[in-house]
Amino acid sequence: MDTQPLLSTGGMIYMGLYLFSLIGIGLAGRFARKENTMADFYLAGRGMGVFVLFLTLYATQYSGNTLIGFTGRAYREGFTALVTVTFMTVIIGAYLIFAPKLYRLSKEHNYITVGDFIQHRFQSTTLTVTITVIAIIALGNYILTNLKAIGFIIVAATGGQVSFAQGIIVLSLIMVIYETLGGMRSVAWTDMIQGVLLLFGVFFIFITIQSEYGGLVKMSEQIKNIRPDFWQPPDWEGKRLWLSTIIIVFFGISVYPHAIQRIYAARDEKTLRRSFQIMIFMPLVTTLFMIIVGIVGATQIPGLDRQGSEQITLLLLNDLAQKIPAISWLLVIFLSAAVAAIMSTVDSALLAISSLVTQDLYGKVKPGSSQSHLTWVGKIVSWIIMAGVVWLAIALPQTIWRLFEIKLELLCQIAPSIFLGIHLKSLSAKSILTGILLGTSVALFIMIGNWAGLAIDAKPWGVHAGVWGLMVNFAAIGACNYFMNGTTRNQTAFG
Repeated sequence: MDTQPLLSTGGMIYMGLYLFSLIGIGLAGRFARKENTMADFYLAGRGMGVFVLFLTLYATQYSGNTLIGFTGRAYREGFTALVTVTFMTVIIGAYLIFAPKLYRLSKEHNYITVGDFIQHRFQSTTLTVTITVIAIIALGNYILTNLKAIGFIIVAATGGQVSFAQGIIVLSLIMVIYETLGGMRSVAWTDMIQGVLLLFGVFFIFITIQSEYGGLVKMSEQIKNIRPDFWQPPDWEGKRLWLSTIIIVFFGISVYPHAIQRIYAARDEKTLRRSFQIMIFMPLVTTLFMIIVGIVGATQIPGLDRQGSEQITLLLLNDLAQKIPAISWLLVIFLSAAVAAIMSTVDSALLAISSLVTQDLYGKVKPGSSQSHLTWVGKIVSWIIMAGVVWLAIALPQTIWRLFEIKLELLCQIAPSIFLGIHLKSLSAKSILTGILLGTSVALFIMIGNWAGLAIDAKPWGVHAGVWGLMVNFAAIGACNYFMNGTTRNQTAFG
């Protein structure tokens, strides 16, 4: 199939205007700031209502991985990809375990980052710094996956007139500009627009592909001929992988630092609960729809390699645009939605990294710094981090799905400190630190051993490296806490 631009010249102009208008929203966020403080910059003054909070949570959680990575996985694996619907649902259950209590604590003690909770709960700078470093590395990887997705989309939209690298660089500049102008307020306002575009875009591509290609009913016969293994349930190793994926997502995604920032930013606890209640339904109208798109793509454009499969959504749109020129203008809406989904995730992760570095690392080195100085440092950090991740996104060859997994392998190791720490007053900092160090070491040993070509499976016995690490993590915490009493200092500070 010849590569033709998905967008006409007019469509490219429209998208360009839309993207650069986000800088205007950044300026509006800057002028709306009430004070030059960390809380105002990173938490929008803790005043988000239900509508804004839901859309920023939705736009942040459903990213380029949803539109590119999930469809690519469905193209390659068929039936087993349906597990993504399950794990996007269980995330909300994970939030409800700790989010309400964490919110109440954040209001009482003015938390800004996840590190603020860790420091207040455990009174250990070593533990706080360890968790902060792991979170920064994981979030950097998260930005990396989404920048790769944005590169694919821009190449497809322009037919290669804008290269993979050029697309990443330009959109990264736009994001870092509006993020540093208005902080969380600008990010949340852009997320509102991007969330609406995402919902509309997902509905559009799902309905269009179903109507033009005949949907799953018609596709089922073709799938039997092209991929007879497509609908087969997984074997025992596959089932273990399903369970492993659910576990790693449950513990990994629920402790996203940028999601925790949004918990802190809610206007009140009622607002927080209502937003999560709405989010429960989103996997059915977002993840499931895109999984079906990937399965349909396997019948229409078979034989793609792993890298090509990650562009299946874009290839289907290209095919449709050539067959039905009348729908070309609608492609602008979808591509805007895809770009919006990615940008909303990247800007949120970038803001979270900036706050972690500034509040939990720089703030420890310069404890007497003013709020305005810390805010300025946070903006500089955003530019430095974005520059480094842009370079990696262009240089590294890994697929989006694998990068997504690597992030969770690491991030889930900090989950016990939140899930257990928020409910168990007797838990000691030494126990948590021991668990994190051992769990992370196990996960890294498996991942690095596999990359180095050693006789180590990336997922031994169908279980993620991060889950092996998490099991060691919890076991170490339990053993250490049993044999070592938590200090009175730990218990009193949190109690």
